[in-house]
Amino acid sequence: MEQKTEANRVVLHYKNGSIVKGMTHDFVPEKPKFHLIHQDGHIEEIQTELLKAVFFVKSYEGNKDYQEAKGFGKIDPVTFRGMKIKVTFKDNEVIYGATLGYNKTRKGFFVLPADPESNNIRIYVVASAVNDVKLGTQAET
Repeated sequence: MEQKTEANRVVLHYKNGSIVKGMTHDFVPEKPKFHLIHQDGHIEEIQTELLKAVFFVKSYEGNKDYQEAKGFGKIDPVTFRGMKIKVTFKDNEVIYGATLGYNKTRKGFFVLPADPESNNIRIYVVASAVNDVKLGTQAET
């Protein structure tokens, strides 16, 4: 019996600053590469280590008028799960959220956005693109 995997809508942010949108059905954090199905249908093999992060998104457009909250002011304490995390990338972008599996020895980790209105569902952060990580109460500073 063939098992179908659901495709995920993603926005890839590369370390060099470029951004590419598409779908993937085979992203696995432990694997060094995966496939991206571009919006025009062509398929490209992606080297995870070239990326800054993989943003799993609700839509490609997002809400252009919405400014995502920085920090933890909008979290719902009833639904918020995991440890608070603040990630500062080498390009100085900062994201706030929760993590269930941060380990500094791994090649990457997932962050669930702190802002419940975010267009991001989850973000896979490539560790080599990170300048600093703060956890727990330290993430609030």
